Amino acid sequence: MDITIHTSVLPHDDPDASLVFYRDVLGFEVRGDVGQGRMRWITVGPADRPDTSILLAPPAVDPGVTEDERRTIAEMMAKGTYGWILLATRDLDDTFRTVRAGGAEVVQEPTEQPYGMRDCAFRDPAGNLIRIQELR
Repeated sequence: MDITIHTSVLPHDDPDASLVFYRDVLGFEVRGDVGQGRMRWITVGPADRPDTSILLAPPAVDPGVTEDERRTIAEMMAKGTYGWILLATRDLDDTFRTVRAGGAEVVQEPTEQPYGMRDCAFRDPAGNLIRIQELR
């Protein structure tokens, strides 16, 4: 089999703020933006990797999701425990400085982890944890 990861999904609760973070702070290109108001599905990704994307989507819009589940999802997003993703860069220190200067909430400064990875972490506007690992 030849299978790749094409798109990962993260929730957003403010599409405009998410767009600023992923486009202007992380430097991703916008590949799609459909819907209107808070009900927008925005596809972003690194310009040099057209086959890898993140879909920023409104949470819990599936008609099968109950009101209790919607409330739980909203609570988890507010705490920053609902969505997360791992990104990677060759220059972690420069990336950290750039993302911090863009106003992102810092969760962890660049750190050498005991499991052999050096990384840092931020929260996006929806509270999703964005960990950025250093490629070695």
